[in-house]
Amino acid sequence: MEKVVTEEYLRSVYSGKRVFLTGHTGFKGAWMLQILQWLGANVKGYSLAPEKRNDLYNQVDGDNLCYSSVIADICDKQKLQAELVRFEPDFVFHFAAQALVRRGYDMPSQTFLVNAQGTAHVLDAIRSLPLATVGVMITTDKVYDNPERGLPFKEDDKLGGYDPYSASKATAEIIIDSYRRSFFNPADYSNHEKSIAAARAGNVIGGGDFSDDRIVPDIVRSISFGETVGLRNPNSIRPWQHVLEPLGAYLLLGAKMSEDPTRYSTAYNFGPNPEDMLTVEDLTKTFCENYGAGSYKNFSEEGAPHEAKLLLLDSTKALEQMGWKSQMDARTAIKWTAEWYADKSRSAYEKCMEQIQQYFSSGS
Repeated sequence: MEKVVTEEYLRSVYSGKRVFLTGHTGFKGAWMLQILQWLGANVKGYSLAPEKRNDLYNQVDGDNLCYSSVIADICDKQKLQAELVRFEPDFVFHFAAQALVRRGYDMPSQTFLVNAQGTAHVLDAIRSLPLATVGVMITTDKVYDNPERGLPFKEDDKLGGYDPYSASKATAEIIIDSYRRSFFNPADYSNHEKSIAAARAGNVIGGGDFSDDRIVPDIVRSISFGETVGLRNPNSIRPWQHVLEPLGAYLLLGAKMSEDPTRYSTAYNFGPNPEDMLTVEDLTKTFCENYGAGSYKNFSEEGAPHEAKLLLLDSTKALEQMGWKSQMDARTAIKWTAEWYADKSRSAYEKCMEQIQQYFSSGS
């Protein structure tokens, strides 16, 4: 099958374009920023400051990759609108979020405020733009009401969420759909000239993630301190995918929307092959083998908050409409990630760019 997410194609779309990127200081945002800068886009970032000194954004000197970097809160509606409208972007990629399940239990109201109301603020700001604009709103695979029956979710399956994070993202999806119907209706595109889509991806892994309560950063921290990593949910199955997979998908979606604004103004899943399933324990073992160090043990955490044990996505719609499918299997994604962390001889930016160039090359 011909590769559709290539440097040549993406550069033809994004080079010289103005891209407004919320959440640019986060893990996925910092990777996206590097890709967009490499493609020749002019990026204005809008986000809170990085939480940690060793966050990827700091390691790759993200400020120098931006046309402009605004450190501000997505909940500050007036500030957000002023910065976005002043920039007059061709594309808006909305990454900014409270993205951790367990933090959502600790601060539920703030999680709903950031993920739901923050998304409404971005959409309101897009309404104020005078020119044609593509908006890709990033949510998550956890937006579905999940009875854990082992069936991959399709885009029209019921939305929901057991925990505050998942529910806040499902709420964001409802808000996106409401704005699309009410203000950015594809049938009325000639009047508003705005194309809005929602993108749902799986459990992302990749070099440079140092977040709390995520399995790969937990493994890396344990290795660095010579400790054994403890696995809370060793048998849980996730749609593991390398960070470049969904980012390439988002860029492809934005490109397709710019070419045909009404056809692609909808929701899409971007997950790995549902048959490519690995447990948390499988991931940990494979990571340690490729890193060349590390050990783990399973343990039971008393009173732990609920987290889904099984979650799969059906990405048939993206394949049929855009020709997109996952390029890496889970073990390859883990290998790329482990090798990134194990390589101490090069800078974070050099390691990211090598993987970016390899992933988006025209070869298979």
